[in-house]
Amino acid sequence: MALGHVTREYPCWPGHIVSGPDDICTPRLHHPVFFGSFDWHSCVHGYWMLAHLLRRFPELDVAGEIRALFEASLIVAKVERECAYFRKPLMGNFERPYGWAWLLKLFAELHAYHDAHWAQALSPLALLIRTQLLDFLPKATYPIRAGTHANTAFAVRLALDYALATDDVSLTAQLTAAARRWYLDDADCPAWGEPSLDEFLSPSLTEAECMQRVLEPAEFATWFEKFFPRLAHGQPSCLFIPATVSDHSDGRITHLNGLNLSRAWCLWSLASSLPADDARARRMREAANLHWSVAFPHVSGNYMAEHWLATFATLALT
Repeated sequence: MALGHVTREYPCWPGHIVSGPDDICTPRLHHPVFFGSFDWHSCVHGYWMLAHLLRRFPELDVAGEIRALFEASLIVAKVERECAYFRKPLMGNFERPYGWAWLLKLFAELHAYHDAHWAQALSPLALLIRTQLLDFLPKATYPIRAGTHANTAFAVRLALDYALATDDVSLTAQLTAAARRWYLDDADCPAWGEPSLDEFLSPSLTEAECMQRVLEPAEFATWFEKFFPRLAHGQPSCLFIPATVSDHSDGRITHLNGLNLSRAWCLWSLASSLPADDARARRMREAANLHWSVAFPHVSGNYMAEHWLATFATLALT
């Protein structure tokens, strides 16, 4: 699916500010690497999925196709044009923070691959976004808790993968400080607003997964108990019930399939931090399995799902 959509230029949602007539052009001209998959961020995380699977399963049947795509796309000239787009006066905030985080996670994946030349080609864009993120974090007085692209916990979580993979001490410190500033004092999370109609992230579970990455194990255990004090009793109950998707072909409503997959990811991950016989771990594993079983059959079937849901299924399975 990803090989089919990362090079599919249309339909497209550009998320683009038009400053003049020269800015009106096809997606491929603006984004010679990440022009497919309906929107820039979905194309980026489609590339991440392909890179991740290529590294994990080098004998994959389509490994040759993935390598050929990367050889054609991840080259210096094309990446420079991607950088030039971000340098435009009104485009500095383009894809902040979701697309930024996925680009950094893609770089981390390529960085881990045995052949570094794709990562080297992408490096200028990763460094540019790293700089923008470092500028953004200190002035982000408040977190964004929405279960959509603006969610700051999800962005920190993915960006940390980049910071740790590249031994970026400065970025690690900034991301850690931001997460602690935003979330450390949170307690007794009711999750009463979950889910909203077009969410694909659980604000509460994503925050907890982020803090699991940020805090040392002992500190996280204390924070987690404070944040979800009734988890062993299945509360907040809304987190244990998969979201109902009334129309799988609706581009916004099918976000809820992504919510079920990302909940599975968070629940499995959080359960792994607890002792195997912990009642909370058992409940979370059961809920993760249920969310997965409900969502996975709908990863394919229509383009509004296929251009992004496979990534979230892969993320859950990692």
